[in-house]
Amino acid sequence: MKIYRNLIGMIVLATAVLSCKDGRSGGQAAQAEFMATGAEAVEAENPLQRTESQGQKAKVVRMYEMPAPLKDRPEQILYRKGYTTSYNSGTKNPNWVAWHLTKDHTYGSAQRDEEVFTEDENVKRPRATDNDYYNSRFDRGHMCPAGDNKWDREAMAQSFLFTNVCPQNHGLNKYEWNDLEILCRQWARKYGAVDIVCGPIYQDDDSGRQTTIGRNRVRIPQAFFKVVLCRKGTPKAIGFIYRNEGKKQTMDEALRSVDEIEALTGIDFFPALEDDVENRIEAKANLLEW
Repeated sequence: MKIYRNLIGMIVLATAVLSCKDGRSGGQAAQAEFMATGAEAVEAENPLQRTESQGQKAKVVRMYEMPAPLKDRPEQILYRKGYTTSYNSGTKNPNWVAWHLTKDHTYGSAQRDEEVFTEDENVKRPRATDNDYYNSRFDRGHMCPAGDNKWDREAMAQSFLFTNVCPQNHGLNKYEWNDLEILCRQWARKYGAVDIVCGPIYQDDDSGRQTTIGRNRVRIPQAFFKVVLCRKGTPKAIGFIYRNEGKKQTMDEALRSVDEIEALTGIDFFPALEDDVENRIEAKANLLEW
C-alpha cells in the first residue's frame, strides 16, 4: 500500500510539472512564442488571439493589432506584457512590434531612467547588444516606446529589450518619431484605445554607405513605418513612413495609407478585421478624421 501511495504521488507530481511547463498565463505577458523561418512555422496557438483569465472563466480576445504571420523572412514571435514583437534573426531587429494601447496605459509611475537596454535571452546568438550601438552614431530606438509602458514596471523593463529596438537616427528619434508617439498616446486617451504596429523598412543601397552596425551586424533601416487602427465608432486607420535621417520631415509628408505601407513592407496589417472593413479603411489616410 505504501508503494502504491508513493506511485500515486509521483504521478500527481509529474502531472503538475507538465501542467506548469505547458500552461500559459493570459495576455501578452505569457512569453509564448512560435518560430517561423521561410514558410515553416510551429504555432502553439492562434497568433491573432490571446486568452485572458477572469476568475474561474477564460475569455478569448482577438488581437487586432497583430499582423498576419510572415512567410518570406525569419520570424520569431515573442509576447511581452505591453507588446508583441516579430524578431528577425537575419537583421537582428524586429520585423514589426505591435501593441494595444489603452487610455489607462498612457499613465503610470514606472520610470525609464531606472532601466537599461538589455540583450534578449529569448533569441539565439548572434543578437544585438549594447556594444553594437557604441560609437555607431545611431540611437537605440524603441519601437514600442517606453512612454507607452509607464503603467507597469515589468512592461517598462521589457520595452528596453533589444528585440524592441532598431538603429535610429538621433534627430528622428528625438523629434519626429517622438512627436508621433505622443500623438498616438493622445489618440488612445481620446478614443479609449488604439492598435499600433511599427517597424523598420529596408532598401537595397548601392551607395557604399554603412548598412550594419557592430560586431553582430545589426542592420540599419532606411526608414520606419507606423500604422494605427481605431475601432471606436466608425473604424479608421492611418499610416506614416519616416526616413531614418536627421532632416526635418513633416507629418503630412510622412502620411501614408495602410495599403501603401503593406505594399512597401510585404506585411498584412489588421487581418482580424472583417474583410470589407479592412479594405475600406486601409485604402486612405486622412489626419483630419483623427
